[in-house]
Amino acid sequence: MEQLKIQILINPALYVRNPESTDLGRKIVSASIEMIDDLGFETFTFKKLGTTIGSNESSIYRYFESKHALLVYLVSWYWSWIEYKLVFLTTNISDSEAKLLNAIELITKDVTQDSTFSFINEVTLHRIIVSESSKAYHTKDIDKENAKGFYKTYKRVVQRISDIVLEINQAYAFPHMLISTVIEGAHHQRYFSEHLPSLTNKEEGQNTIVKFYTDLVFRAIKLKN
Repeated sequence: MEQLKIQILINPALYVRNPESTDLGRKIVSASIEMIDDLGFETFTFKKLGTTIGSNESSIYRYFESKHALLVYLVSWYWSWIEYKLVFLTTNISDSEAKLLNAIELITKDVTQDSTFSFINEVTLHRIIVSESSKAYHTKDIDKENAKGFYKTYKRVVQRISDIVLEINQAYAFPHMLISTVIEGAHHQRYFSEHLPSLTNKEEGQNTIVKFYTDLVFRAIKLKN
């Protein structure tokens, strides 16, 4: 049986030229993920990226107008990938609580490599999302970028899971606040567990972050407003 080919669709406003359309573009994305993870976003530059991939710095600008645009692209790709996995995990499940359990686990657990997309290392990209993604939208241009749809995939993930919350308790007043808090909080807790462990309760070999946010969500939505 022929393997189903899945493509992650990204808002064209996020790039000058679609990096997935050429070998160089895919190399730019792949190498940038490794370098941002290794160097940090502040230290990462297109000049260093060009040296690493053996290409002129100017060739990278043919794909992305700035390293900020590249970071937003990576964030958007990640959330599009999460959305694809979310749909896969919740489609054809009639039990709303089971769907919500799957969704919470997806957005709070460590990720594993997905062989479907050969030029993206999702494990490394997830580390960037945890440590660097807030820099994509903590910017003076956030309102303009939002109007252009830069963060649409992230918002769609929140909306999809919020809809499941309302399937369980249609009177719950704060579904978007709850789910965005879970996502961002899980990122903070994962970062703390690696660097500031006294701020969290992660235990080796235990999915404490997943368990905490699962408990938090179900307690919140089952309480009377």
